[in-house]
Amino acid sequence: MEDLNSKFSSRAQEDLELVAKAKEGDQNAFGKLMTRYRDSIFFMVLKMVHNRDDAEDLTIEAFGKAFNNIGNYSADFAFSTWLFKIATNNSIDFIRKKRLLTTSLDQTSTTEDGETSPIAVRDHAPNPEQSIIKDQRAEKIRSAIEELSPKYRSLIELRYLDELSYEEIAEKLDIPLGTVKAQLFRAKDMLYNILKITKEKY
Repeated sequence: MEDLNSKFSSRAQEDLELVAKAKEGDQNAFGKLMTRYRDSIFFMVLKMVHNRDDAEDLTIEAFGKAFNNIGNYSADFAFSTWLFKIATNNSIDFIRKKRLLTTSLDQTSTTEDGETSPIAVRDHAPNPEQSIIKDQRAEKIRSAIEELSPKYRSLIELRYLDELSYEEIAEKLDIPLGTVKAQLFRAKDMLYNILKITKEKY
């Protein structure tokens, strides 16, 4: 076994041992790392996005990105530092995209007393070109969802079209909550891979 960096705490050194096993494909090591840091990652993300469902999604995504790129992890710094950086950057990207989407779909301004009001524009009629682009994007997303297998397509539709919570999906499909979260992560990853082919049009 390679020498562990003496500057690391005993916990960080244990992480390095688990990472080494994870790099060899040890699923149990992955599970231990996720169990160890899941709650702390979740609460950190929750403070950033202020929504428990979004925080759940982003926590799963952060671990997915970390595990998919575990081979790029360097023991020059603690695994937890690397993991939290991935989770933070992932959350920042989410906030930025959500802010852009919110601004584009519901343009509002905030008054001094904190109230929101529509931004005054010269023409309140929908821009035909923007409407066409929006419809085209929606159609591409619908087409991408249709390419998923029935199981994953159903999960995506229940979560993002019907806007059900993880608990409601688990109850509706009569499957464990953990299974819902894991399969939704895989479903979103598949959907992303389908959509990124035409990402320059989004």
